[in-house]
Amino acid sequence: MVIPLDKHTLESRQSVLYFAAMALAWLAAQVFSETDGWLSLINPALAIMLFVTFMQVPLATLLDGLRNLRFIGALMAANFIGVPLLLLLIRPWLPDVPLVQFGILLVLLAPCIDYVVTFCHLGRGDAARLLACTPLLLAIQLLLLPLYLALFLDDSAAALISPTPFAQAFIWLILVPLIGAGILQKVQSRFFIAQRIVTGASWLPVPATAVVIFLVVASVVPQLELAIGPVHQALPFYLLFAVAAPCIGTLTARLFGLNTASRRAVAFSCATRNSLVILPLALSIPGAMPVLPAILVAQTMIELIAESCYVRVIPRLVRATGRKRPLP
Repeated sequence: MVIPLDKHTLESRQSVLYFAAMALAWLAAQVFSETDGWLSLINPALAIMLFVTFMQVPLATLLDGLRNLRFIGALMAANFIGVPLLLLLIRPWLPDVPLVQFGILLVLLAPCIDYVVTFCHLGRGDAARLLACTPLLLAIQLLLLPLYLALFLDDSAAALISPTPFAQAFIWLILVPLIGAGILQKVQSRFFIAQRIVTGASWLPVPATAVVIFLVVASVVPQLELAIGPVHQALPFYLLFAVAAPCIGTLTARLFGLNTASRRAVAFSCATRNSLVILPLALSIPGAMPVLPAILVAQTMIELIAESCYVRVIPRLVRATGRKRPLP
């Protein structure tokens, strides 16, 4: 049986592709054990991944999305109030190791801005509205992460935080890709090559994410034995989060009076974290290798399994009602 290669196939089978990327990365790491080469490619690959993600947001849609204050309010409340409150509750039970605490909180405080859109679409959520808010989500999390980490961590763990990586991430992972995407969209009607790039970029979010996953895993595997203990310590918290977070998102969206598709979008956003994009922040921490990248990769693996469940469970958890309430 031949499986047609199109955008829908890529999106619907993205979990399989991501796990395949992990398997290939493991094999590559056995052959090429030097990690510096893989590490040096992660930031450029992330920039490309975010660029093609932002290319999916037409400028008109972006501006329109920023006018939907009720949806934005629910999205921000779920991710930046509801999730931090959950983490504040479990904070006393986190492992008593500063680097492990830092890694768990770093990844769980950061909402996803890339493949969450596709999973939201598969789960019959308002993926277009969520996509329009991705630059805002990324900007706010980079601004708030240092504050939340300083609040949640003790002095020894909080000392790991440096503002420089956050500023660099804001410039290279938000401003540059977003401006580049906006310029290409603006000139595509006048330049054939720009139009071809815009069209080609619509195929690339899933492959670009798979490349980033490959590079991250390939850079971690050679030293993975040194991080097995911290990964085991982090797994129970990731499993707890995978169950609790979509419920937080659903309840928050209901409080804001959103319609069914928008409530599902908030649930997906609340449950999906930004493990790949925040990796450069983790790598900037002294002594990060291999513990922090391994903790982030572990969260990604748990999350991808959970996403396969979410696309079936969230539409049932957030059922359509007879009353339709339009957003302002």
